[in-house]
This record gives sequence, structure tokens and C-alpha cells, in this order.
Amino acid sequence: MKLDDERESRNLEDRRGQGRAGGVGGGARIGGLGLVAVVVISLIFGVDPGVVLSTLEGGGAPATQQQAAQAPPHEDAAARFVSRVLASTEDVWTAEFAANQRRYEPPRLVLFSGSVGSGCGTAQSAMGPFYCPNDRRIYLDLGFFRELAQRMGAPGDFAQAYVIAHEVGHHVQNMMGLLGGGRDNAASVRTELQADCLAGYWARRADQTRRILEAGDLDEGLAAAAAVGDDRLQQQARGHVVPESFTHGSSAQRVRALKTGLAGADSGVCLNRG
Repeated sequence: MKLDDERESRNLEDRRGQGRAGGVGGGARIGGLGLVAVVVISLIFGVDPGVVLSTLEGGGAPATQQQAAQAPPHEDAAARFVSRVLASTEDVWTAEFAANQRRYEPPRLVLFSGSVGSGCGTAQSAMGPFYCPNDRRIYLDLGFFRELAQRMGAPGDFAQAYVIAHEVGHHVQNMMGLLGGGRDNAASVRTELQADCLAGYWARRADQTRRILEAGDLDEGLAAAAAVGDDRLQQQARGHVVPESFTHGSSAQRVRALKTGLAGADSGVCLNRG
């Protein structure tokens, strides 16, 4: 991706180093294969982050009040990359909302390590990236990108951008009143595939306006979408696939949703999906 000359977002919070190194009850932090195993399990069973986080906290109140002091983003390449991708999503969705006589309010993205307090409770790194609609923040431990590349076979900067854009897609859904509906598996799959589609539409519009994509980028994104398909994750974790338990969509469905967004003339191609 060609992002070196792009602006950085002012909506990035860097809380790395502020979280607990241990898990719930002071347990050791999960890493390596343990980390990806937990991420896989979360994806397989489609656990709602808000429910999981409240459970981990014992149903405690949102913890964002405890994080009032926000450090500026660390001056490292990974943080700058995330900041530039976030800024690009802001530009695309601000223009898209304006074209539909609406005002886009961008989410904040929180970088953290170990654990973090959110409006949905306390999250551990092992849960992977997530969007909390209660505080309109995206939470990301950059270690997930390493797991995505090394353990899940989806390396590349556009693979990482797809992850960020997918979570921003959930924020777009939230602003459009499309979150918080039915919680059955079929509804969850529709929500996740729509976020994939919105990620694809962001990439299309960003490339049209700023020419940010390079050769191979789209293949990286499609590989990432396939890597987090329920069928592939279930096969890796269980050795067999249970389609009725899908909550995010199969690899083929996720790739197709991303491609739909990439080919969309406007965001309606995603937002009008049933």
C-alpha cells in the first residue's frame, strides 16, 4: 500500500503498556499458539465481545473512565500505518455520508497490549480486534497482525488494513442503526459479511481518490478474508466443519463479500444487502 504521504488520524489512542500483562485473576498472558487458539475459538463460536468482556469483568461497568489520560501514539511504523489507514477510512466515510446528507462521526481506535478497559468491559489481547458500540471505539493489539501473518497465513499490509476497515465497517453499521438486531447465528453472519463488504468499498473509494493500492494488495486482503472464514477456522481447530454454527461466514462468503464491496459503485451495494 502507498500510504507514506497520507495524513495520520487524530483519533488514535495509544494505551500500549497501560494494560495488565496477566489475564483475568492475574493469570499469565496467552501468547503464540495459545493466542491464536483463543482467537479461533472466539471466531468459531461467534461470541459477542460485549458479552465476553462483561463476563471477564464479572459484569462490571465500562472502564473507559479509568483511561482518561491518553498517551499520544508511539512514533513507530506500525502505529503510523494504523493511523494512516484510519485516516483514510475517515476521508472515505465522511464523503460517503455527506453524499447522503448525513454527518459521519469517526470512531477512535485504541492500540493496547495485554488487556484494556472498554465501554464493553475489559478485553484481553487473546480476543483479537473488536469494535465496542457502547463507546464507539475500535480496540487493537498489534500482535494480532503477527498472528494473522504467521499462524493464519495471511501476511501483508493490505491484510492488516482489511482488519481495520472491517472494524470501521461495524462503526458504520452502528451509525446507520444496523447493529443490535437479532443475535442468532444467521444475523451474526449477515452483520460480519456486511462489514467485510464495507471494508471492500472503503478500499475501492480510497484507491479511486488517492491511488493507495499496489500490485498484490487485493490478493492479500482476499487471503485474509479467507483465513478468517468459519469453515477454515473450524477445520483447523476441530478437524471438521459445522456449518450451522457459523457466525462470521465461510471463507468463500467472506471473500465474496469483500469482492462485492470492491466492485461497488456506492455503499448501497453493502448496506442494502439482506
